[in-house]
Amino acid sequence: MATLAPSQTQAFLVRNPATVSRVIAGETLVVPICAGIGDMEAVYTFNGLGAQLWHSLEQSKTEDDLIALVMRDFNVTAEVAKGDVRAFLADLKQTGLVTAASLPEDVEI
Repeated sequence: MATLAPSQTQAFLVRNPATVSRVIAGETLVVPICAGIGDMEAVYTFNGLGAQLWHSLEQSKTEDDLIALVMRDFNVTAEVAKGDVRAFLADLKQTGLVTAASLPEDVEI
């Protein structure tokens, strides 16, 4: 099984705390919350992989962590996992569901 070389700069991905997510009938739904009210025009649903990645982001993860998870759980190559994870994260960042927070330089991982 291929392994990933560690990234030069680790960035932790953090779920936007202004969201609510629930699993309903086996489907993961995510709703952004504004002023205490759910934006029902912006309800997001995730497929199996997306749901697993979203739930993994309950605790901050790096992109490399998520790629390794996809490689392990879905038995795909690093290239496939990287493409899927990066596309998913790009969508989450664009919609404001996650943000990246850099690790302080004096912290070792």
